[in-house]
Amino acid sequence: MSEVQNPTSNTILDVKDLHVYYGSIHAIKGVSFHVNEGEIVTLIGANGAGKSTTLNTVAGLLKPRHGSILLDGQNIAGVPADKLLPRGMALCPEGRRIFLQMTVRENLEMGGFTRPASEIEESIEDVYRRFPRLKERYKQVAGTLSGGEQQMLAMGRALMSKPRLMMMDEPSMGLAPILVEQIFDIIRELKEAGTTILLVEQNAQMALSVADRAYVLETGSISMEGPASQLLHDDNVRKAYLGN
Repeated sequence: MSEVQNPTSNTILDVKDLHVYYGSIHAIKGVSFHVNEGEIVTLIGANGAGKSTTLNTVAGLLKPRHGSILLDGQNIAGVPADKLLPRGMALCPEGRRIFLQMTVRENLEMGGFTRPASEIEESIEDVYRRFPRLKERYKQVAGTLSGGEQQMLAMGRALMSKPRLMMMDEPSMGLAPILVEQIFDIIRELKEAGTTILLVEQNAQMALSVADRAYVLETGSISMEGPASQLLHDDNVRKAYLGN
């Protein structure tokens, strides 16, 4: 078992004993983890391990049967997703979920709907600086973008709310290796700019290379946790998730 780090005074998110059901199926079984300000924390595991279910519960898309989700010390378990956005939490969902019939700019404007109108233009320009490709295509209908461009748009849309905690669900899914590298370079840049990130990612190698700490989920429970660099070189993790 890897080294366990306990929550501290700068913990933004603290999930304790989370239990989630789909009908009679017990999908998440007592999961506990935390995210400190300025960190990238990743949840890794096989398909069906419960990574996305955990993230969607934290994001307010699913209600837990039991457990607490503390955001800045306040329990938000069961609070709807739209009420969490103004509190500094944003989700970049699996499958991107952009508005396919809207333009790039219109998608970004939707991401900033909780912000004062006077700040929207500045936020859009911030996104364009981070994703120059989106600026080039600001009039283009989002459904005609490439997969990598759609992922950039999904990330840019989430950033429009100026989140303190940005959650990403499988940002590399379906992308060519060169685009995966670009997306993870952007994730590193976001951390350097002060954004705290909770990352769910099937590509364990990339996730562990970018994260500060990691939790391994197996069939709805956390089986290992510790510094990402340590788990990256753990024999059990390498055999199970890194293919070597």
